[in-house]
Amino acid sequence: MIDLLTEKKKTIVTAESCTGGMIAAALTDIPGASAALYGGYVTYANTAKTRMIHVQARLIRDYGAVSNQVARAMADGARNTAHADYAVAVTGIAGPDGGSDRKPVGLVYVAVSSELATVVIEHRFGDLGRDEIRKASVKAALDLVLQVLTGVED
Repeated sequence: MIDLLTEKKKTIVTAESCTGGMIAAALTDIPGASAALYGGYVTYANTAKTRMIHVQARLIRDYGAVSNQVARAMADGARNTAHADYAVAVTGIAGPDGGSDRKPVGLVYVAVSSELATVVIEHRFGDLGRDEIRKASVKAALDLVLQVLTGVED
């Protein structure tokens, strides 16, 4: 993925809630990541989402921090704030608490933003446990970035 970004002379930024920086860490594990990785925003608190990457408080109030709408706004906001070519965002409920019937533990939204479009995918990882949900979220995020990168033609 870093090779693809570097080859295209493109940059990526992360906006993470439930993964707390794990996506950025996974990317920095790759040698040469500094050529493509702008950096990352860990926006765990709702106020961090609004202040750091300009997610509208109204979206959080109306749909909840764990929603398709907020994931989309996180990705778009991070990309625009960082002036990066791509952004990947994750928001979810890793547990063990915080879930409800409507939004259970394991519900995670992953979004990738580019100048062409923003794609959001809902995942339901079930009750895997906090660590496994977070790891599955990172994998899902990196997989979606790869799908977007390989589907985009110059």
